[in-house]
Amino acid sequence: MELRQLEYFVAVTEEAGFTRAAARLHVAQPGVSAQIRQLERELGQPLLDRSGRTVRLTAVGEAVLPYARAALAAVDGARLAVEELTGLMRGRVAVGMVASRSESGLPGLLADFQQAHPAVEITLSEDRSDVLLVALQAGRLDVAVVGLATAPPPGIATQVIVDEPLVAAVGHGDALEAKTTIALGGLRERGLISLPRGTGLRTAFDNACAAAGFRPRIAFEASDPHVLVELAGRGLGVAVLPASLAGAHRDQLHAVALTRPAVRSSLALAWRAEGPVSPAARALIRHARAKLPDVSEGR
Repeated sequence: MELRQLEYFVAVTEEAGFTRAAARLHVAQPGVSAQIRQLERELGQPLLDRSGRTVRLTAVGEAVLPYARAALAAVDGARLAVEELTGLMRGRVAVGMVASRSESGLPGLLADFQQAHPAVEITLSEDRSDVLLVALQAGRLDVAVVGLATAPPPGIATQVIVDEPLVAAVGHGDALEAKTTIALGGLRERGLISLPRGTGLRTAFDNACAAAGFRPRIAFEASDPHVLVELAGRGLGVAVLPASLAGAHRDQLHAVALTRPAVRSSLALAWRAEGPVSPAARALIRHARAKLPDVSEGR
């Protein structure tokens, strides 16, 4: 029995077919089939049912699968231990982050990790939180900083690193400048300025409005929060912003606390809790969790 055979078996199982597994493994399909048949001969039982359109596990295959995954994970763990001890950590890590939040501390964290592991290639991409979470689940990203308004999707673990209230921010001279608080329903008739759908902040705000019995009237959307600041500062509507961002622009904006209900925005480090994770990705996740704050307990 060879580790390569176990790797091919797991890949075919997860991809539900030999063609997709071969593409994932970057090998020819006949080679994958031959190695799995050799594994089946070694064990004396068929592991896969090939009679249908998709490949399915036999009862024996279902029993073997967790042991195959454990064996591959053990090898990865051994490799990681050696790499950590010798300082030869290599590999590639794909990182994602929301484009709308800059207070995550991610750039400095990545710089520290790169200095400690110069042989690891790091890629960074920006997108909406919903897109990043799908990419994490699919294995296209290893770790991401995302906005959260609800519980994370299945298979994703998180560490909340920022949790703060949202405020209604208006330019000086707006009627709301005389207020310090406003019930969420008080924004029902106002034209609002917000991040796009799919962002954690927008999801949190939309959910709160739905609970308050109305649909917000979004007049302007922009993925850059500083554009929201500029639009509100010029009197084009009420911007829905994190309190810290509104507070940093007091020269342009007046922040009004939202009540009944209060609305909060969370930023979280997210990674796959299940499935294959490379040694380099595990090292970065461990580094990030140690360096970034964890405000989960205070939520």
